[in-house]
Amino acid sequence: MTTNAELLARHKAVLPSWLAQYYNPPISLDSGEGRHVFDVEGNRYLDFFGGILTTSLGYNIPEVTQAIQAQAPKTLHSSTLYLSEPMIELAELIAGLSGIPDAKVFFTTSGTEANDAALMLATTYRKSNQVLAMRNSYHGRSFTTIAITAQRSWSPTSVSGLSVNYVHGGYRLRSPFRAMDDDAYTTACVDDLTQVFDMMTSGDVAAMIAEPIQGVGGFATPPDGFFGAMKKELDNRGVLFISDEVQTGWGRTGDHFWGYQAHGITPDILTFAKGVGNGLALGGVVASAELMDSLPGNSLSTFGGNPLSSVGALATINYMLDNDTQGNSKRMGARLVAKLQPAVDDSTVVAELRGRGLMQAIETVQPGSLEPNVEAAGQIIEQARVAGLLIGKGGLYGNVLRIAPPMTVTEAEIDEAGDILVDCIKALD
Repeated sequence: MTTNAELLARHKAVLPSWLAQYYNPPISLDSGEGRHVFDVEGNRYLDFFGGILTTSLGYNIPEVTQAIQAQAPKTLHSSTLYLSEPMIELAELIAGLSGIPDAKVFFTTSGTEANDAALMLATTYRKSNQVLAMRNSYHGRSFTTIAITAQRSWSPTSVSGLSVNYVHGGYRLRSPFRAMDDDAYTTACVDDLTQVFDMMTSGDVAAMIAEPIQGVGGFATPPDGFFGAMKKELDNRGVLFISDEVQTGWGRTGDHFWGYQAHGITPDILTFAKGVGNGLALGGVVASAELMDSLPGNSLSTFGGNPLSSVGALATINYMLDNDTQGNSKRMGARLVAKLQPAVDDSTVVAELRGRGLMQAIETVQPGSLEPNVEAAGQIIEQARVAGLLIGKGGLYGNVLRIAPPMTVTEAEIDEAGDILVDCIKALD
């Protein structure tokens, strides 16, 4: 039997040192069933992170695996140079769900590539390299998306062809406006946006890109209507709004199918990835036909929207719609919050529990202050693993625990995970 230790030694020998891994020592996930996974040594875990919010339905879902198995003997690949019925059918479905009028879809293989393509569309259409992004944001690992990522630990270079300015967003805990109520907070951030336009740009900004709830940033959640107020200022200046739905899409927030819908707006461009294929490599961009068709040169995608990923995504989205996983996200998210909130309120180490639906986060601090407590976050994630629960970590300082189970999670599994996390929180004090 291969062991986790053996795999770690082989990993270190041939893969980059900057590939971060959870746990000490790291573990290898070998198989899964429902919301549970097994490592190569046979240890069983309740998975409440789903490969970074990507295993959206869980493991070995018959409707999805059967669709993939039926496609596999036919063809795995053709590229966008050929007509593909699965790709066309998937684009028709997503365009209809997007809420964007006269929508067209371009498929990629990841959220990074989707955001990169969205920026190309926006900067070409607006004939400007100026972009606005949110503080505490994360949008990918490519040369372009690193330029719009506002987290030092995820920014290995400052070199970019984009001119980027950052505005205040949904991360209220460390904002200078944190003591304000929702309306005043939103107004202050819009005022900041106006000053950025007037003081830091040459006027013709191409777009502002934002995650409705910041993912790597620790599920920072703005007030409802926040981006609606911001978009009014964008519209006044003809600036496009890109909604990065890589983590908030497909009903995970519970209240809405897309994160942008909490703000009473429709974005000009929408990007997606992660949960769309329940683990298959797929992402994409949605925009109006006018915007999407505005690129002056030819392009293609070698792997984006390949037949195997497309049929898997079709099965995944149809399962979501047929089984109301959005409604389950709302109910199970509320159940998890009810389990965790009393322990959070009693803790001197946890600053807050925040999020929406099945995107919940716990931020740890030094008692009596807002100083990040990275050690406490590490203690929770390790103790949870020992107890059989996998969760994620993130936040600007690596002191936020991210909790995002598959959207098919049951009441019993929520209660089990909640009990483990409550014990972990209490152990900090």
